[in-house]
Amino acid sequence: MKRAPLIARQVIRAYSSTGQNVPPLSSSSSSTSNKLTPEQRSKLIAMLRVDHAGEIGADFIYRGQLAVLGSTSDAGRTVKRMHEQEELHLKSFDTILANNRVRPSALRPLWETAGFAMGVGSALLGKEAAMACTEAVETVIGEHYNDQLRELLKMEGNEDVAKLQQVIKDFRDDELEHLDTAVNYDAHQAPLYTPLTAVIKQTCRVAIWVAQRI
Repeated sequence: MKRAPLIARQVIRAYSSTGQNVPPLSSSSSSTSNKLTPEQRSKLIAMLRVDHAGEIGADFIYRGQLAVLGSTSDAGRTVKRMHEQEELHLKSFDTILANNRVRPSALRPLWETAGFAMGVGSALLGKEAAMACTEAVETVIGEHYNDQLRELLKMEGNEDVAKLQQVIKDFRDDELEHLDTAVNYDAHQAPLYTPLTAVIKQTCRVAIWVAQRI
């Protein structure tokens, strides 16, 4: 069976948190577009899989926080806005994976359950702890996206990779905006801030490692 290209021929559109279209990902037949090696293709598939899993986790973290905080308080409205951005990220990766025939993580039920539990647990400790959770998660995700961008720079010359870079840059910027928002909403005032954020960061790093492989 002929293997599908990493970036499908059918043009897809992802949407950034501002509602603006980010560059469509499409397969290019241009002779100036460098072909990917099997190793690069495998790396890109792993990137897409783990990014998709990460957005699932983020989606359910915010769902859990909203289940406790509601959406009418100031903190709740802020969490709701961040959740809406994560929903757009997840829909984008849903489309990218489907169009490129990339198998999602087999552990989706785990990411959903763990994310929701983390969201509920942090919010039960108070809005400051919920924001500390967001700060910790977005710190790791921002670092993760930066690592991916450095890896993609090694594949320069491929048009599809350049478009994927732009998607990841846009989403990275959204995540870092969430981090700043969490700090502004007193994340550092959370009870047991240092151990709480350390545990959450390590949990996220383990989840990234697992999602790349399963």
